[in-house]
Amino acid sequence: MNNPPAFPVTTYINDDHQYDLKLWTGMTLRDYMAAAALQGMCANPNSTPAVGEDVFAKAAYMMADAMLKEREA
Repeated sequence: MNNPPAFPVTTYINDDHQYDLKLWTGMTLRDYMAAAALQGMCANPNSTPAVGEDVFAKAAYMMADAMLKEREA
């Protein structure tokens, strides 16, 4: 599965605006998608808090994996 950085940033190495090949990667796209999915699930007034946080976290990453798979298609 392709899991690139969510917000890659290329850094300048001099005043001539030549790019360094290093990227500041931060969070991965999978983590970003999982966070967005989790935010939506937690905002749902029909969610049952008694299910447990681990169930929500696992479901969020399952959704992120599905989004990454569809992105490659």
